[in-house]
Amino acid sequence: MQTEQAQQQQQLMVQNNTGSLSFSSHLSKEDEEISRSALSTFRAKEEEIERKKMEVREKVQAQLGRVEEETKRLACIREELEALADPMRKEVAQVRKKIDAVNKELKPLGHTCQKKEKEYKEALEAFNDKNKEKVQLITKLMELVSESERLRLKKLEELSKNIDTIR
Repeated sequence: MQTEQAQQQQQLMVQNNTGSLSFSSHLSKEDEEISRSALSTFRAKEEEIERKKMEVREKVQAQLGRVEEETKRLACIREELEALADPMRKEVAQVRKKIDAVNKELKPLGHTCQKKEKEYKEALEAFNDKNKEKVQLITKLMELVSESERLRLKKLEELSKNIDTIR
């Protein structure tokens, strides 16, 4: 605080002295000394300001460097995350495509299967009908054979009686 007051006093003296410079061509040694002191103080302050400005600039550059590094790291992390998600998406998409392809193949196969199933049912029904007809015919054949045997036996018995009566 005291140095600020001393600087302000020196600046006032410099201002006062510069005003008197226009009137007097000779500076006293004391005035010259004060001017030099003020000038050196001013230069020192300017140098300090420049130094602080450079320090702040360096800090800002350092922060920007760190920010750039962090940005790069975050970009790498994002790429890794996307890379993790991509294989799963690709696999899912491939499986879906395969499912669609199989569905396309299944459709005509399903129609063919239904057609064949219908043909099978019709063939089975025709087979069963013919089998029933065969069974009925066999049954009729058996009845006819039985009836024929019975009639032949009866005829044989009659013939046998006729022979017995002839004797």
